[in-house]
Amino acid sequence: MKKIVVLTGAGISAESGINTFRDANGLWEGHDIMDVASPDGFRRNPALVLDFYNKRRKQLLGVEPNLAHRALAGLQDLFEVSVITQNVDDLHERAGSRHVIHLHGELLKARSTFDEDLVYDWKKDINIGDFCEHHHQLRPHIVWFGETVPQIEYAAQAVSEADIIMIIGTSMQVYPAAGLVNYAPENTPVYFIDPKPGISENSRPHLTIIPEKATTGVPRAIAMILDNRRQR
Repeated sequence: MKKIVVLTGAGISAESGINTFRDANGLWEGHDIMDVASPDGFRRNPALVLDFYNKRRKQLLGVEPNLAHRALAGLQDLFEVSVITQNVDDLHERAGSRHVIHLHGELLKARSTFDEDLVYDWKKDINIGDFCEHHHQLRPHIVWFGETVPQIEYAAQAVSEADIIMIIGTSMQVYPAAGLVNYAPENTPVYFIDPKPGISENSRPHLTIIPEKATTGVPRAIAMILDNRRQR
């Protein structure tokens, strides 16, 4: 069974109604990024940071996976599919995707500030005074600026074994995620789905650009992949 590796970003979740964190002016929901997405910001004002993510969590619980999420899950009947996402939502899992690597953490989890390996499923607010079993404050299970990306090696390994790559709803400008495609074998077909891809098809071999939103571009890319499969 051939392996498809899918790299997804904010664009796929936006069509489910998830607001992208970063506004056009560079602020995150009106906040400086370093105030709400850095260890220093959390130390300075933990209540502000917890409130920021509590609001994001409530929003997530009110939306559903869209056609693009479901179409990717459906591919598992024909291919071995790994999803590598920069998103912190659980929409891929809710759509049925079984192998999802979250590069930037998961909004529906909390973790200990004492031991980062103490991670809890968490769908309610995280408040000041919510402690782990070692009596230390809980924080969102999110990879903040300045922190390591613990899943990046697993993601790179998955890409290195890919027969086909799909990139959906991301500019691929944020590192280390942006460098993942470089781990792909040289002749691996890449399907890039984004309304504003920002690259040209001659930027790498076997690159197909589909300048559409995820809900229309993903089914189109899947149709192309299945056509190629039938012709071989």
